[in-house]
Amino acid sequence: MADEDLSLAPSAPTPSVSPSAHFYPFATSPDIIRSHEKDVFMTGSLTSQVHSIVRSLRGARYAHTHSDAIKHLTEILYFALTTLVGNRTLGEEYCDLVQLEDDTLQLPSLPRRAGYILSTILLPWTLQRILPAFRQRLRSKLERSIARQQLKAAQAKGIVERAKNNSSKKQSFFTKLRIQKYILEHLDSITSLSPVYALSIATFYFTGAYYHLSKRFWGLRYVFTKKLEDSEQRVGYEVLGVLMVLQIAVQGILHIRKVGADLQQEDQNSGLEANGAQQYGDAMISSLEHPSSLPLLPASSARYDFSEDSNAIPWIPSGQQRKCTLCLELFKDPSVTTCGHVFCWTCVRDWVREKPECPLCRQEVLLSKVLPLRG
Repeated sequence: MADEDLSLAPSAPTPSVSPSAHFYPFATSPDIIRSHEKDVFMTGSLTSQVHSIVRSLRGARYAHTHSDAIKHLTEILYFALTTLVGNRTLGEEYCDLVQLEDDTLQLPSLPRRAGYILSTILLPWTLQRILPAFRQRLRSKLERSIARQQLKAAQAKGIVERAKNNSSKKQSFFTKLRIQKYILEHLDSITSLSPVYALSIATFYFTGAYYHLSKRFWGLRYVFTKKLEDSEQRVGYEVLGVLMVLQIAVQGILHIRKVGADLQQEDQNSGLEANGAQQYGDAMISSLEHPSSLPLLPASSARYDFSEDSNAIPWIPSGQQRKCTLCLELFKDPSVTTCGHVFCWTCVRDWVREKPECPLCRQEVLLSKVLPLRG
Protein backbone atom coordinates (compact mmCIF):
# COMPACT_ATOMS: atom_id res chain seq x y z
CA MET A 1 0.00 0.00 0.00
CA ALA A 2 2.86 2.31 0.83
CA ASP A 3 4.56 1.59 -2.51
CA GLU A 4 1.34 2.32 -4.44
CA ASP A 5 0.83 5.63 -2.66
CA LEU A 6 4.41 6.62 -3.36
CA SER A 7 4.13 5.68 -7.05
CA LEU A 8 1.07 7.89 -7.50
CA ALA A 9 2.72 10.86 -5.85
CA PRO A 10 4.24 13.53 -8.15
CA SER A 11 7.96 13.51 -8.67
CA ALA A 12 9.84 15.40 -5.97
CA PRO A 13 13.33 15.47 -4.54
CA THR A 14 14.14 12.38 -2.52
CA PRO A 15 13.88 13.18 1.22
CA SER A 16 16.74 12.33 3.53
CA VAL A 17 14.46 10.40 5.90
CA SER A 18 12.99 7.02 5.00
CA PRO A 19 9.43 7.26 3.60
CA SER A 20 8.28 4.69 6.15
CA ALA A 21 8.98 7.23 8.87
CA HIS A 22 6.30 9.45 7.30
CA PHE A 23 3.86 6.64 6.55
CA TYR A 24 4.05 5.09 10.01
CA PRO A 25 3.72 7.76 12.72
CA PHE A 26 5.30 7.36 16.10
CA ALA A 27 2.99 5.77 18.65
CA THR A 28 1.37 7.94 21.29
CA SER A 29 1.43 7.35 25.03
CA PRO A 30 -2.06 5.71 25.25
CA ASP A 31 -1.06 3.01 22.73
CA ILE A 32 2.23 2.29 24.52
CA ILE A 33 0.61 2.10 27.95
CA ARG A 34 -2.13 -0.18 26.63
CA SER A 35 0.50 -2.46 25.10
CA HIS A 36 2.47 -2.53 28.35
CA GLU A 37 -0.63 -3.42 30.38
CA LYS A 38 -1.40 -6.28 27.99
CA ASP A 39 2.12 -7.66 28.40
CA VAL A 40 1.89 -7.32 32.18
CA PHE A 41 -1.36 -9.29 32.14
CA MET A 42 0.20 -12.05 30.03
CA THR A 43 3.36 -12.33 32.14
CA GLY A 44 1.23 -12.35 35.30
CA SER A 45 -0.85 -15.25 33.97
CA LEU A 46 2.27 -17.19 32.94
CA THR A 47 3.90 -16.53 36.31
CA SER A 48 0.84 -17.87 38.12
CA GLN A 49 0.91 -21.06 36.05
CA VAL A 50 4.66 -21.57 36.54
CA HIS A 51 4.24 -20.95 40.27
CA SER A 52 1.57 -23.67 40.43
CA ILE A 53 3.86 -26.11 38.60
CA VAL A 54 6.79 -25.39 40.92
CA ARG A 55 4.55 -25.72 43.98
CA SER A 56 3.31 -29.12 42.84
CA LEU A 57 6.87 -30.34 42.14
CA ARG A 58 8.89 -28.83 45.01
CA GLY A 59 6.31 -27.86 47.62
CA ALA A 60 4.66 -24.68 48.83
CA ARG A 61 7.62 -23.55 50.94
CA TYR A 62 10.05 -23.71 48.02
CA ALA A 63 7.63 -21.94 45.67
CA HIS A 64 6.92 -19.19 48.18
CA THR A 65 10.61 -18.68 49.00
CA HIS A 66 11.60 -18.36 45.33
CA SER A 67 8.53 -16.45 44.15
CA ASP A 68 10.62 -13.46 42.96
CA ALA A 69 12.97 -15.69 40.99
CA ILE A 70 10.04 -17.51 39.39
CA LYS A 71 8.44 -14.21 38.38
CA HIS A 72 11.58 -12.73 36.81
CA LEU A 73 12.63 -15.92 35.05
CA THR A 74 9.14 -16.20 33.55
CA GLU A 75 9.37 -12.62 32.28
CA ILE A 76 12.79 -13.33 30.75
CA LEU A 77 11.36 -16.40 29.01
CA TYR A 78 8.39 -14.41 27.70
CA PHE A 79 10.53 -11.63 26.22
CA ALA A 80 13.16 -14.08 24.98
CA LEU A 81 10.52 -15.88 22.88
CA THR A 82 9.13 -12.60 21.52
CA THR A 83 11.43 -9.55 21.56
CA LEU A 84 14.79 -11.34 21.59
CA VAL A 85 14.09 -13.46 18.50
CA GLY A 86 12.73 -10.44 16.61
CA ASN A 87 9.00 -10.98 17.08
CA ARG A 88 6.44 -8.68 18.61
CA THR A 89 4.99 -9.25 22.06
CA LEU A 90 1.27 -9.95 22.43
CA GLY A 91 0.74 -6.41 23.69
CA GLU A 92 2.53 -4.91 20.68
CA GLU A 93 0.48 -7.02 18.28
CA TYR A 94 -2.72 -6.12 20.11
CA CYS A 95 -2.00 -2.38 19.76
CA ASP A 96 -0.39 -2.51 16.27
CA LEU A 97 3.00 -1.32 17.46
CA VAL A 98 6.46 -2.02 16.05
CA GLN A 99 9.68 -1.26 17.89
CA LEU A 100 12.39 0.65 16.02
CA GLU A 101 15.77 2.19 16.73
CA ASP A 102 15.29 5.93 17.11
CA ASP A 103 18.51 6.83 15.29
CA THR A 104 18.29 4.49 12.28
CA LEU A 105 14.52 3.86 12.11
CA GLN A 106 15.35 0.18 11.55
CA LEU A 107 14.28 -2.88 13.49
CA PRO A 108 16.34 -3.19 16.69
CA SER A 109 19.56 -5.13 16.46
CA LEU A 110 20.18 -8.21 18.59
CA PRO A 111 22.49 -6.45 21.11
CA ARG A 112 19.90 -3.73 21.71
CA ARG A 113 17.11 -6.26 22.15
CA ALA A 114 19.16 -8.34 24.59
CA GLY A 115 20.34 -5.26 26.48
CA TYR A 116 16.79 -3.97 26.78
CA ILE A 117 15.52 -7.27 28.23
CA LEU A 118 18.36 -7.62 30.74
CA SER A 119 18.20 -3.98 31.89
CA THR A 120 14.41 -4.13 32.25
CA ILE A 121 14.24 -7.31 34.33
CA LEU A 122 17.60 -8.26 35.82
CA LEU A 123 18.89 -4.79 36.73
CA PRO A 124 15.94 -3.84 39.02
CA TRP A 125 16.03 -7.33 40.53
CA THR A 126 19.73 -6.97 41.30
CA LEU A 127 19.29 -3.50 42.79
CA GLN A 128 16.44 -4.76 44.94
CA ARG A 129 18.76 -7.35 46.48
CA ILE A 130 21.82 -5.10 46.82
CA LEU A 131 20.33 -1.80 48.03
CA PRO A 132 19.19 -2.94 51.53
CA ALA A 133 22.68 -4.14 52.49
CA PHE A 134 24.26 -1.04 50.95
CA ARG A 135 21.91 1.27 52.87
CA GLN A 136 22.61 -0.56 56.12
CA ARG A 137 26.39 -0.23 55.74
CA LEU A 138 26.14 3.43 54.71
CA ARG A 139 23.78 4.21 57.60
CA SER A 140 26.18 2.62 60.07
CA LYS A 141 29.11 4.66 58.75
CA LEU A 142 27.12 7.90 58.87
CA GLU A 143 26.01 7.26 62.46
CA ARG A 144 29.59 6.64 63.54
CA SER A 145 30.85 9.76 61.76
CA ILE A 146 28.11 11.95 63.24
CA ALA A 147 28.80 10.63 66.74
CA ARG A 148 32.53 11.35 66.43
CA GLN A 149 31.95 14.89 65.14
CA GLN A 150 29.51 15.69 67.94
CA LEU A 151 31.90 14.34 70.54
CA LYS A 152 34.83 16.36 69.14
CA ALA A 153 32.71 19.52 69.09
CA ALA A 154 31.70 18.99 72.71
CA GLN A 155 35.29 18.39 73.79
CA ALA A 156 36.77 21.31 71.80
CA LYS A 157 34.52 23.96 73.35
CA GLY A 158 33.04 24.16 76.79
CA ILE A 159 29.37 24.67 77.38
CA VAL A 160 29.83 28.30 78.45
CA GLU A 161 32.13 29.15 75.57
CA ARG A 162 29.74 27.67 73.02
CA ALA A 163 26.81 29.60 74.48
CA LYS A 164 28.78 32.85 74.20
CA ASN A 165 30.02 32.12 70.70
CA ASN A 166 26.52 31.28 69.50
CA SER A 167 25.34 34.76 70.42
CA SER A 168 28.11 36.49 68.48
CA LYS A 169 29.18 34.06 65.77
CA LYS A 170 26.70 32.57 63.35
CA GLN A 171 27.22 28.97 62.34
CA SER A 172 27.80 28.16 58.68
CA PHE A 173 24.65 27.08 56.88
CA PHE A 174 26.24 24.12 55.11
CA THR A 175 28.50 22.05 57.35
CA LYS A 176 29.77 18.52 57.09
CA LEU A 177 27.73 17.51 60.11
CA ARG A 178 24.51 18.94 58.70
CA ILE A 179 25.05 17.34 55.32
CA GLN A 180 25.66 13.96 56.90
CA LYS A 181 22.58 14.32 59.10
CA TYR A 182 20.49 15.17 56.04
CA ILE A 183 21.81 12.15 54.12
CA LEU A 184 21.16 9.87 57.10
CA GLU A 185 17.59 11.13 57.54
CA HIS A 186 16.71 10.81 53.83
CA LEU A 187 18.94 7.85 52.96
CA ASP A 188 16.13 5.71 51.56
CA SER A 189 14.92 8.47 49.24
CA ILE A 190 18.41 9.44 48.11
CA THR A 191 19.34 5.85 47.19
CA SER A 192 16.02 5.18 45.47
CA LEU A 193 15.35 5.44 41.74
CA SER A 194 11.77 6.61 42.26
CA PRO A 195 12.51 10.30 41.50
CA VAL A 196 14.28 9.28 38.28
CA TYR A 197 11.32 7.12 37.29
CA ALA A 198 8.92 10.00 38.02
CA LEU A 199 10.86 12.41 35.80
CA SER A 200 11.09 9.79 33.05
CA ILE A 201 7.33 9.13 33.14
CA ALA A 202 6.56 12.86 33.10
CA THR A 203 8.76 13.26 30.02
CA PHE A 204 7.06 10.27 28.44
CA TYR A 205 3.62 11.85 28.87
CA PHE A 206 4.81 14.94 26.98
CA THR A 207 6.75 13.23 24.18
CA GLY A 208 5.12 9.80 23.94
CA ALA A 209 8.54 8.14 23.79
CA TYR A 210 10.57 5.88 26.10
CA TYR A 211 8.05 4.49 28.57
CA HIS A 212 10.85 2.57 30.30
CA LEU A 213 14.23 3.92 31.34
CA SER A 214 15.81 0.97 29.53
CA LYS A 215 14.13 2.02 26.26
CA ARG A 216 15.50 5.53 26.71
CA PHE A 217 18.98 4.13 27.36
CA TRP A 218 18.95 1.78 24.34
CA GLY A 219 17.15 4.26 22.05
CA LEU A 220 14.03 2.20 21.23
CA ARG A 221 10.75 3.78 20.11
CA TYR A 222 7.41 2.54 18.83
CA VAL A 223 5.64 3.32 15.57
CA PHE A 224 1.93 2.84 14.97
CA THR A 225 1.38 0.52 11.98
CA LYS A 226 -2.38 0.80 11.63
CA LYS A 227 -3.45 3.13 8.83
CA LEU A 228 -5.37 6.14 10.09
CA GLU A 229 -8.20 7.89 8.37
CA ASP A 230 -7.99 11.60 7.67
CA SER A 231 -10.61 12.31 10.32
CA GLU A 232 -8.78 10.36 13.04
CA GLN A 233 -6.56 12.22 15.45
CA ARG A 234 -3.85 10.86 17.73
CA VAL A 235 -4.06 12.21 21.27
CA GLY A 236 -1.61 11.86 24.13
CA TYR A 237 -1.45 12.25 27.87
CA GLU A 238 0.10 15.71 28.05
CA VAL A 239 -2.33 16.66 30.84
CA LEU A 240 -0.93 13.88 33.00
CA GLY A 241 2.56 15.19 32.30
CA VAL A 242 1.57 18.66 33.51
CA LEU A 243 0.04 17.19 36.66
CA MET A 244 3.16 15.12 37.38
CA VAL A 245 5.42 18.14 36.91
CA LEU A 246 3.24 20.15 39.30
CA GLN A 247 3.30 17.32 41.82
CA ILE A 248 7.10 17.05 41.66
CA ALA A 249 7.46 20.83 41.98
CA VAL A 250 5.11 21.04 44.98
CA GLN A 251 6.86 18.14 46.71
CA GLY A 252 10.24 19.78 46.10
CA ILE A 253 9.10 23.13 47.48
CA LEU A 254 7.57 21.53 50.57
CA HIS A 255 10.72 19.52 51.15
CA ILE A 256 12.96 22.60 50.88
CA ARG A 257 10.71 24.54 53.27
CA LYS A 258 10.75 21.69 55.77
CA VAL A 259 14.54 21.40 55.66
CA GLY A 260 14.89 25.20 56.08
CA ALA A 261 12.51 25.20 59.04
CA ASP A 262 14.42 22.34 60.68
CA LEU A 263 17.71 24.21 60.27
CA GLN A 264 16.25 27.39 61.77
CA GLN A 265 14.90 25.40 64.69
CA GLU A 266 18.31 23.81 65.15
CA ASP A 267 19.96 27.24 65.25
CA GLN A 268 17.46 28.51 67.81
CA ASN A 269 18.01 25.49 70.04
CA SER A 270 21.79 25.47 69.64
CA GLY A 271 22.27 26.47 73.26
CA LEU A 272 20.20 23.54 74.50
CA GLU A 273 21.96 21.20 72.12
CA ALA A 274 25.33 22.34 73.48
CA ASN A 275 24.29 21.29 76.99
CA GLY A 276 23.52 17.76 75.88
CA ALA A 277 26.25 17.34 73.29
CA GLN A 278 28.74 15.80 75.71
CA GLN A 279 26.29 13.25 77.09
CA TYR A 280 24.92 12.39 73.65
CA GLY A 281 28.37 11.91 72.16
CA ASP A 282 29.49 9.68 75.05
CA ALA A 283 26.34 7.58 74.74
CA MET A 284 26.71 7.22 70.97
CA ILE A 285 30.37 6.22 71.19
CA SER A 286 29.59 3.77 73.98
CA SER A 287 26.79 2.18 71.98
CA LEU A 288 28.98 1.98 68.90
CA GLU A 289 31.84 0.38 70.80
CA HIS A 290 29.58 -2.02 72.69
CA PRO A 291 26.57 -2.70 70.44
CA SER A 292 23.67 -4.58 71.92
CA SER A 293 23.11 -8.06 70.58
CA LEU A 294 19.84 -8.51 68.74
CA PRO A 295 18.11 -11.93 68.89
CA LEU A 296 17.97 -12.46 65.14
CA LEU A 297 16.58 -15.73 63.85
CA PRO A 298 18.87 -17.49 61.36
CA ALA A 299 17.47 -17.76 57.87
CA SER A 300 19.17 -21.06 56.94
CA SER A 301 19.00 -23.22 60.10
CA ALA A 302 16.01 -23.18 62.45
CA ARG A 303 16.54 -22.92 66.19
CA TYR A 304 13.23 -24.56 67.07
CA ASP A 305 12.44 -27.29 64.51
CA PHE A 306 9.53 -29.57 65.41
CA SER A 307 10.54 -32.08 62.73
CA GLU A 308 13.81 -32.69 64.61
CA ASP A 309 12.69 -32.11 68.20
CA SER A 310 9.01 -32.71 68.99
CA ASN A 311 9.47 -31.19 72.47
CA ALA A 312 11.10 -27.96 71.26
CA ILE A 313 8.16 -25.94 72.57
CA PRO A 314 6.17 -28.41 74.68
CA TRP A 315 3.22 -26.13 75.43
CA ILE A 316 2.10 -26.07 71.76
CA PRO A 317 -0.48 -28.86 71.28
CA SER A 318 0.48 -31.78 69.07
CA GLY A 319 -1.18 -32.69 65.80
CA GLN A 320 -2.31 -30.25 63.13
CA GLN A 321 -1.74 -27.29 65.45
CA ARG A 322 2.00 -27.84 65.05
CA LYS A 323 1.87 -27.43 61.27
CA CYS A 324 2.26 -24.15 59.38
CA THR A 325 -0.69 -23.28 57.15
CA LEU A 326 1.64 -21.76 54.53
CA CYS A 327 4.13 -24.60 53.95
CA LEU A 328 1.92 -27.39 55.46
CA GLU A 329 4.94 -28.70 57.35
CA LEU A 330 5.90 -28.82 61.04
CA PHE A 331 6.84 -25.47 62.53
CA LYS A 332 10.36 -24.12 62.17
CA ASP A 333 10.92 -21.21 64.53
CA PRO A 334 7.17 -20.65 65.11
CA SER A 335 6.20 -16.98 65.21
CA VAL A 336 2.89 -15.34 66.06
CA THR A 337 1.32 -12.30 64.40
CA THR A 338 -0.55 -9.54 66.20
CA CYS A 339 -3.84 -11.20 65.26
CA GLY A 340 -2.82 -14.44 67.02
CA HIS A 341 -1.99 -16.77 64.10
CA VAL A 342 1.19 -18.86 64.18
CA PHE A 343 3.43 -19.61 61.17
CA CYS A 344 7.03 -20.57 60.48
CA TRP A 345 9.31 -17.56 60.76
CA THR A 346 10.62 -17.78 57.21
CA CYS A 347 7.10 -18.33 55.84
CA VAL A 348 5.49 -15.35 57.56
CA ARG A 349 8.56 -13.19 56.91
CA ASP A 350 8.47 -13.78 53.16
CA TRP A 351 4.68 -13.39 53.09
CA VAL A 352 4.63 -10.07 54.96
CA ARG A 353 7.39 -8.69 52.74
CA GLU A 354 5.14 -9.28 49.73
CA LYS A 355 1.80 -8.46 51.39
CA PRO A 356 1.74 -6.77 54.82
CA GLU A 357 -1.27 -8.74 55.99
CA CYS A 358 -2.05 -11.99 57.80
CA PRO A 359 -2.39 -14.94 55.37
CA LEU A 360 -5.47 -16.19 57.23
CA CYS A 361 -7.55 -13.24 58.44
CA ARG A 362 -6.05 -10.52 56.17
CA GLN A 363 -5.47 -8.14 59.06
CA GLU A 364 -2.58 -5.70 58.69
CA VAL A 365 0.71 -7.15 59.92
CA LEU A 366 4.06 -5.41 60.34
CA LEU A 367 7.17 -7.56 60.25
CA SER A 368 8.56 -5.74 63.30
CA LYS A 369 5.47 -6.85 65.27
CA VAL A 370 5.82 -10.58 64.51
CA LEU A 371 7.01 -12.28 67.73
CA PRO A 372 8.99 -15.55 67.84
CA LEU A 373 7.70 -18.16 70.27
CA ARG A 374 9.95 -19.73 72.87
CA GLY A 375 9.68 -22.76 75.13
